[in-house]
Amino acid sequence: MGSASDLPLMKEAAAVLESFEIPFEINVYSAHRTPDKTLEYAANAAKRGLKVMIAGAGGAAHLPGVVAALTPLPVIGVPVKSSNSLDGWDSVLSILQMPGGVPVATVALNGAQNAGILAAQIIATGDPAVMKKIIAYKESLREKIYKSAEEVKKLDFKFQVK
Repeated sequence: MGSASDLPLMKEAAAVLESFEIPFEINVYSAHRTPDKTLEYAANAAKRGLKVMIAGAGGAAHLPGVVAALTPLPVIGVPVKSSNSLDGWDSVLSILQMPGGVPVATVALNGAQNAGILAAQIIATGDPAVMKKIIAYKESLREKIYKSAEEVKKLDFKFQVK
């Protein structure tokens, strides 16, 4: 993440990875304030065994793009609605509008949970144990909706078609 102030949001991605028992690292590197550390970390990530990177940033949100420029790994960008943000749109567009050749998968504004899920799905393509967990997770989402649908059917509305 670009700032420690992003931690409450980015912990959602960490929680997802923990739930799938996927080891991860969580750090603060700024594309603007610590470019040397950002370069070192991103350039060496693949050599250290990382499989995918999640980068969250607010405001100008250059961190995901800089990381993507420095690593061969897939990068997932989380636009963060920060205190200096234009309602989050600056972050969304900064991450979304990457030039050709430097892709960043972009999730919704403050979408750290989905970033964690997408990272897990990417890892699952090469790890059968994680794939089983992803399949079970997706099934639990379906079951939750089926259960909700049954509860809604039990409601008694005066003008409900029966």
